[in-house]
Amino acid sequence: MAGADRLSAARQALAAAEDAASAYGLAPGRPGAPGTGVGDADGEPDPQAVARKIVLRQLAMGPRTRSQLADKLRDKGCDPQVASRVLDRMSEVGLVDDEAYAEMYVRSKQETKGLAAGALRQELRKKGVADEVVDSALEDIDPEHEKEQARALTERRLRTMRGLDREVQTRRLAGFLARKGYSSGVSYQVIQEALSDLPENHRD
Repeated sequence: MAGADRLSAARQALAAAEDAASAYGLAPGRPGAPGTGVGDADGEPDPQAVARKIVLRQLAMGPRTRSQLADKLRDKGCDPQVASRVLDRMSEVGLVDDEAYAEMYVRSKQETKGLAAGALRQELRKKGVADEVVDSALEDIDPEHEKEQARALTERRLRTMRGLDREVQTRRLAGFLARKGYSSGVSYQVIQEALSDLPENHRD
């Protein structure tokens, strides 16, 4: 599913969650009303409703991993057990889905940033995605497609390096591709091919 479609689906699920959540004591309502999960008889905020509001606000700004949401709830002082219950509920309605997030992230960053599997793995781990979920999201990456992607990136970057010594070009391109997550083997091959194709490197 494309990023825009997934975002639209997430918004629809968010609306559905709002409608269905009252059955789980999570929906907003009249303070102190039974079953609303907003306030108790003394008008005190219900921790579960507060946590839910924090999560929904985060998701309204964009997709988040469960770990990212858990970190936000912890930063806001939410009880860990309350946070876990709220996140479990959000997972049930499909608003928190690390597998879908990882798949969307991989497609998006491949297309917009040209990231290779190495960088994508590192970024997803930073966001708290489990290794098995990361592995699943990366397993469909085609090595040949990744190599073509590296070639395209190298050719574009080379346009800004005309006139530089070949050794300097090689070093800068290698660093550039490494930051994108490409292996040294792929980087060496595409860099040498690109440099050899430059007119100034053609022998008479």
